[in-house]
Amino acid sequence: MRTRPIRVTVNGVAIERDVPVERFLIDLLRDDLDLTGTKESCGIGVCGACSVIVDGALVSSCLMPVVLVDGAVIETIEGLASGDALSPLQDAFIARGGFQCGICTPGQIVAASALLRENPRASRADVDGWMMGNLCRCTGYEGITNAILAVSRGSS
Repeated sequence: MRTRPIRVTVNGVAIERDVPVERFLIDLLRDDLDLTGTKESCGIGVCGACSVIVDGALVSSCLMPVVLVDGAVIETIEGLASGDALSPLQDAFIARGGFQCGICTPGQIVAASALLRENPRASRADVDGWMMGNLCRCTGYEGITNAILAVSRGSS
């Protein structure tokens, strides 16, 4: 098995690893770094459960070869909180019932974080369009949308 050294910063922590060249970012996060908040659901990049932020861009970690993130700054759901304090978006998801079984929730919150960084005052149409790549089978999306809009409106 061929390996290659990589350096990444994950949730503010510098990491150096030799990684198999055929490995994906989700494997590094979950298996090597024990950051299990990022979920793998579909494995083909269509559900959004594995969403992470790489150098400011939202990506499906199940599709991203880990060797391509060498030198990158990566943010996962675990990196959104500040110590024991949840982010406003995480609090809003709890307060507005933006979760049910929890499988998609980390990806939903990471995707919503990327949206609000790009468009802090996102409208309902903005949220609906941006979040269509993050599937949920349980909630019906209303709680998710309401949570994102609450933060967008400054009322998390």
